[in-house]
Amino acid sequence: MNAPISEEDLHAYADKRLDADRLVQVEAWLAAHPQHKAEIEAWRTQNERLHHAFDPVLDAPIPARLLHKANRGNWPALGKVASMSWLLLGGLIGYLLHGERETVIFPPDAVTSLPRYAAIAHAVYTPEVHHPVEVTAKEEAHLVGWLSKRLGEKLNPPSLAENGYQLIGGRLLPGDEGEVAQFMYENELSNRLTLYIQPNAQHEMTSHFRYANEKGIDVFYWVDGHFGYALSGNTGREDMLQLARLVYHQYEQ
Repeated sequence: MNAPISEEDLHAYADKRLDADRLVQVEAWLAAHPQHKAEIEAWRTQNERLHHAFDPVLDAPIPARLLHKANRGNWPALGKVASMSWLLLGGLIGYLLHGERETVIFPPDAVTSLPRYAAIAHAVYTPEVHHPVEVTAKEEAHLVGWLSKRLGEKLNPPSLAENGYQLIGGRLLPGDEGEVAQFMYENELSNRLTLYIQPNAQHEMTSHFRYANEKGIDVFYWVDGHFGYALSGNTGREDMLQLARLVYHQYEQ
């Protein structure tokens, strides 16, 4: 008798890790339960985007700043620690690529890293069909209270309704200098935007808008007061600039 098809089997199917016998069983089960196919395709898209985002990091050498510290002798084992950290990074990405929904955001060197991590979070969560956010817009009061408490300051999601985007909800992400908030929006065409908000722990000076294109994702980002902000999407640079201005002016009020 065949074992029941589990969620682990479905993730293995999405990752193409099933043996031939189990593959036949899962495909037969999916034929009888076609409603699960869209979720599996979303997992595969997420996996591809994670590979696209993280593979260059894994191929990169250990940063010179870490090796420099090791050579100075401040930390006798720092070279080994750095090497192990790179292996750990690979393990964490493998963990993510096998369907876990928790994202690890790696320590930034400066505010210029803000768009990269915002784009990674955008790429990970916007394809999600069933779990794009942790708390939906139907519980906006709870969402605001929760994120405000965790980040230590009142954090209302800006309204983008005048540009056709409605709040879906938000989630909490881990960051280097504290926790990070992400709000997600969607329009009638199912285009999604994410607003990534991280504490300005390095006390960067307030900045004007900056633009980055992170592997096809348009990101406008800036620092203002206690937070750094990054708005990510795929609607074109001019449209994103207009939306970023709308976000900025609401937080300035």
